[in-house]
Amino acid sequence: MLDVKTFHMDSFIPMPYEEALSPRLKLAQDKLQNGSGQGGEFTGWVHLPRNYDQAEYARIKAAAAKIRKNSKALVVIGIGGSYLGARGVVECLQSPNYNLKKKDTPNLYFVGNALSSDAMGEVMDLIDGVDFSVNVISKSGTTTEPAVAFRFFRNLLEERYGREGARERIFATTDRLKGALKSLADSEGWETFVVPDDIGGRYSVLTAVGLLPIAVSGVDIDALMRGAASMMDQCAVPGYECPAWRYAAARYQLYRDGRAVEILGCFDPAFRMMAEWWKQLFGESEGKEGKGLFPASVEFTADLHSMGQYIQQGKRLMFETIVRFGSSARQLNVPEDAEDGDGLNFLAGRSMDFIRDKATEGTLLAHTEGGVPNLIVEAGERNAETLGQLIYFFEYACGLSGYLLDVNPFDQPGVEAYKKNMFALLGKPGYEAQKSELEAKLQK
Repeated sequence: MLDVKTFHMDSFIPMPYEEALSPRLKLAQDKLQNGSGQGGEFTGWVHLPRNYDQAEYARIKAAAAKIRKNSKALVVIGIGGSYLGARGVVECLQSPNYNLKKKDTPNLYFVGNALSSDAMGEVMDLIDGVDFSVNVISKSGTTTEPAVAFRFFRNLLEERYGREGARERIFATTDRLKGALKSLADSEGWETFVVPDDIGGRYSVLTAVGLLPIAVSGVDIDALMRGAASMMDQCAVPGYECPAWRYAAARYQLYRDGRAVEILGCFDPAFRMMAEWWKQLFGESEGKEGKGLFPASVEFTADLHSMGQYIQQGKRLMFETIVRFGSSARQLNVPEDAEDGDGLNFLAGRSMDFIRDKATEGTLLAHTEGGVPNLIVEAGERNAETLGQLIYFFEYACGLSGYLLDVNPFDQPGVEAYKKNMFALLGKPGYEAQKSELEAKLQK
């Protein structure tokens, strides 16, 4: 079972904090469990792992099987919470090189998360002559980046398969009842899945938003949900036996002690996109009202040869949270070299896991001695069940953390600022007054 260890940060805290924070954590716990806090209408994810739509879940599995049967590629169109979680799970469990591997499941291409003509055109080239389907994910259907991308890939589908054929290859994950995408899907007869009203995008990876593309990749979503359910049960019991309590309390105390940045690190390259999901989860949930830790991420050991210098000796403004997985599925031992020209025969016969673990321990010691507190999240074996635990753990700790900061962990009003400016500069109807004003500012 997932565990959080704090002994690499305890010496940085001037006084015991667990008992003092306990009443506030209990209050945050009650708000999450009962939906009684700020943004409580978006806490549907809290009980989701044991309280989800079984009929829709069966349809997700059926749709995934259909896509695997008739497509060699699935284009997943979404931005932010509509793609980061799914991509993180697929790359963590199936490989960052998933599309390059020999397999009997379709390639996955994630688009609609940028405004790059080159990037979108490259995916179009990659699926040229390849049978493909599309999963478009948007609650409203009007978010610019995915909506623009969907126009391109819907046109490609209809050109290749005709309107009737395209109907069998478009899967829309959207609002249950309303919105541009829901209306379009109903009129065209596309199969639809629901973005729940009570779950925000960054907490939605265990809904159809994430589960459909994850299932297409061949990940065991039953095991993923089983892991999340086991962590849900653990988090439902208040107290420091809950790892989310320990994590939320430690990071909050470090924040109060002047640490402004949290760096999430892992010694496995497959975790990179999970770290991107984590950054959105905490950044969008905590970063408001002038509060919140800045979430950053690193990939060790690669970043020890770049960011490692700053972490070791730069301004003491951060702490690290290190996610540690157990044994690798594939074991490789260092070969013997008769000449030992590189001087590495002292490692001959040692496993890569052994070297990784010693690198992890050496880094923890170096960084803590250099003035950087470290938290360790022991995640266990890297598989679907443990990743389900980890996802729910981070979500729950994030909800607790937001309430400790006295902010709403489930809204994101600041995200709208760039959209309003972009709409005005693009000439969207209704934004005419702002357009000339913004253009004048750009000329200064």
